[in-house]
Amino acid sequence: MWITAVSLAAWCWLLLCQGFFWRTDVRLPPRREPREWPSVCVVVPARDEAAVLPASLPSLLAQDYPGRAEVFLVDDGSTDGTGELARELSRRSGGLPLTVGTPGEPPAGWTGKLWAVRYGIGLARARDPEFLLLTDADIAHAPDSLRAMVAAAGPGDYDVVSQMARLRVESPWERLVVPAFVYFFAQLYPFRRIGRKGSRTAAAAGGCVLLRAGMAKAARIPDSIRHAVIDDVALARAVKGAGGRVWLGLADGVDSVRPYPRLGDLWRMVSRSAYAQLRHHPLLLLGTVAGLALVYLVPPAAVVVGAAGGDMATAVLGASAWAVMAGTYLPMLRYYRQPPWLAPLLPFTAFLYLLMTVDSAVQHYRGRGAAWKGRTYARPGAVPDEG
Repeated sequence: MWITAVSLAAWCWLLLCQGFFWRTDVRLPPRREPREWPSVCVVVPARDEAAVLPASLPSLLAQDYPGRAEVFLVDDGSTDGTGELARELSRRSGGLPLTVGTPGEPPAGWTGKLWAVRYGIGLARARDPEFLLLTDADIAHAPDSLRAMVAAAGPGDYDVVSQMARLRVESPWERLVVPAFVYFFAQLYPFRRIGRKGSRTAAAAGGCVLLRAGMAKAARIPDSIRHAVIDDVALARAVKGAGGRVWLGLADGVDSVRPYPRLGDLWRMVSRSAYAQLRHHPLLLLGTVAGLALVYLVPPAAVVVGAAGGDMATAVLGASAWAVMAGTYLPMLRYYRQPPWLAPLLPFTAFLYLLMTVDSAVQHYRGRGAAWKGRTYARPGAVPDEG
């Protein structure tokens, strides 16, 4: 009963004191369109992305942006014809100018994506842009996406404007796991705190980051974060460390087209970086496992055990904690247009995330480390391993 009471107290604290993380109304700040639109270079790191480019790249090329804008797609050692497909899509679609470059293999101490970003930023600097839009190859943008982000950044309000792309939720596993992924992220990094002046909370969503070019130089991005597996959070911390301001919120009109139809696909997405999020520290892993169990698994267990054993106090406390948990999850389900009956299933989803986190640690100590697109990063700063 006392453990369940602690779990309920934890949920009351999360509900009221964790930056109202469960609310989904943090969207782009009001637009204040400038008289003269600043120039923007869009950098798209792409490795074996031929499957998703037809659904994403044309949306970038078709941006309705009043100022000067250009797209740089960095073909990071693809073997599926990503670069040639990008050129063909540009010939068919027209729109913004497209340059396709190839950086070569990343040197020691660099993750592949950030090495590609560095190469793309190097190409972009020849155009002397005022802003850089760093966006993944699987992200589709509404026609006014770039315009809205630049207007939200203002003349000097924010140095980073990042939108959490709406991930695909079509398969049963996507419906169960994906909304929870964003919910857990917001719980760790409450969006309201990120944008608040003086706040130390820093995070961004790597799929869609508008970065002021002057701040990229001041914060030495991406060189200062070259080893980061979780590059979006590292980028936001570097910007805040250099005195910049960061805004992060949920997106309207920025969507990921990458499918994760099976549980194994989602498992790999989470486990490749979960232990890196814990700084590869065993004590943080133990604390995370214990915390997930206390907050997410104790309430339903208390309901079952209390009801079976006739301990109504424990059952009521467990049901109350479970109700608060489900209630805080409902806004995210509505944002993803999912049925409310998925809310009580959050403990099961949290248990899956607990297993994914443990698996991430196991893979790390087996020497595999974080893996993505055929590259394995065995340790921070390690040489990427092709395989």
